[in-house]
Formats: sequence, structure tokens, C-alpha cells
Amino acid sequence: KSANPQWREQFDFHYFSDRKDMLDIEVWRKDNKKHEELLGTCHVDITALPTKQTNCLELPLEKHPGSLLMLIAVAPCTGVSISDLCVCPLGDPNERQQISQRYCIKNSFRDIKDIGFLQVKVLKAVDLMAADFSGILFLDPFCVLELGNDMLQTHTVYKNLNPEWNKVFTFPIKDIHDVLEVTVFDEDGDKPPDFLGKVAIPLLSV
Repeated sequence: KSANPQWREQFDFHYFSDRKDMLDIEVWRKDNKKHEELLGTCHVDITALPTKQTNCLELPLEKHPGSLLMLIAVAPCTGVSISDLCVCPLGDPNERQQISQRYCIKNSFRDIKDIGFLQVKVLKAVDLMAADFSGILFLDPFCVLELGNDMLQTHTVYKNLNPEWNKVFTFPIKDIHDVLEVTVFDEDGDKPPDFLGKVAIPLLSV
């Protein structure tokens, strides 16, 4: 019971630079498990924030008294990337040349953190079904890709059983024995997403 709560929690999101998304924040009050009251909302335009620095923001709650103090940092993911299928990084001759030079034989004796890279094109899913066979007519699916300690995800395609993502994911390979895991989830609002299915692909099989 506090009018000046302190959470001191950190949340990490993978942000798609090709999408002009807003960060939406809601503040709620819970009296018990059954009663909830919205105390206010605020929005942050991520594209307007300077990158590679921590931004201290005091955000007034819309249509309600009070404000929210946050620290937001926008930083590029080291070694991983996400792009649209139509602008695939390997389609750029300069990009191909840089990658070829990095992994050429003469650099094999240098102390580099990765031994290569993996590029994954996530096109679409077909005939998705709720994992509990509940007969749900529509899903809000998205994909999560994991390789080693790196994790990226697609955007959510709402109300669709045959979603198309058309995204290209690039991962650095640090261990040839790693396994690429692709998991499909159903977004469920403020609840944990529902598991829809998963595939595991050993790099040695690629």
C-alpha cells in the first residue's frame, strides 16, 4: 500500500528498427485477485530516443494524476540482427564481402569470439492450432528463435492461423554443436504466452 511505489525491475525487449512502435505502459492497482483498477497509461516513442545511452524519463500518466520515472536504453544487439526478407543482409554485395573477409582462412588463427554465422529466414506458419485443442478460431502467433545465449523473436501476427512473418535473423555461431530452437507462441495479453509448438535443429545437420 503505497502512493509512491518503487519496483526497480529491468525488462529487456528485442526492438525491430524497421517498425515505428510505441512502448505502451499501464499502471494498475489490485485490491484483491478479482478487483483491478487502471491508474493511468503513458507512451514512449522509441524511435525518438537517442541510442547507446541511458535515457531518464519522467512520464506523466494520461488522464490521471501521478507520473512514472523510468530509465530506458536503446542499444544494438551485438552479433545478431533482424531484417525484412526483401532487405536480406546477404543480398548486399558489401555485406557479403565483409563477412567473407571476417571468416577467411588468414583470420582463422586470430582470437575471435565466433566461428561463423547462421542466417535464418522465417517465412510463415500454416494451419496453427491451440496446443490444448480448445477449438480457438484465431491465434496471435509469434516465433522465438534461440541459439546459444542469443534469443530473437518475430513480431506478432494478430488473429491468424496462417501467419506470415518474412523476417531474416542472423546469429553468430560460437559452438558448432549448438542447436537452433524455434518456438511458436500465442500472445495472450498480459498473461504468459501459450505454447503452440517447437522445432530443434542441430547446426551439424544444416
